[in-house]
Amino acid sequence: MHIEWSTFWIQLIAFLILYLLLSKFAFGPLFGMMEKRRQLVKDQIQTAEASRKQADQLLEEQKQALQQMRKEAYDIIEQAKQTGSKQADDIVRAAGAEASRLKDEALKDIENEKNKAVAALRSQVGAMSVLIASKIIEKQIDEKSQEQLVEHYLKEVGGNV
Repeated sequence: MHIEWSTFWIQLIAFLILYLLLSKFAFGPLFGMMEKRRQLVKDQIQTAEASRKQADQLLEEQKQALQQMRKEAYDIIEQAKQTGSKQADDIVRAAGAEASRLKDEALKDIENEKNKAVAALRSQVGAMSVLIASKIIEKQIDEKSQEQLVEHYLKEVGGNV
């Protein structure tokens, strides 16, 4: 194999010129586009990572909000139970007070009726005793004597009743 040095140098010079032209007009823009593409992919990865972190943060906030709402619902239920229990106690207490008041009123009414009956009985007993006494004595008793006799008899009967 034989090398022709004159063609070799021409080919080498042509290759260098072609390389310089390609470097200036082809490799530069090609590498520039590749760098832009690399930067775009890097930015998209960073954006995706930031979005994932934000989504994780929002998910955690939602979990906390849900937990807080559950706690509030539980507190509302407990408060309603306590309010219901308190109202039931108040109703029972009011019913007891009303029953006691009605019992006291009934006892007072019974006492009043008893006193009225005793007074009516005393009045009738007094009238009967005067009638019996006047029949026994067979004389007319004046009003003053009658009152004294009734009072005396009522004191005796009142002590026994």
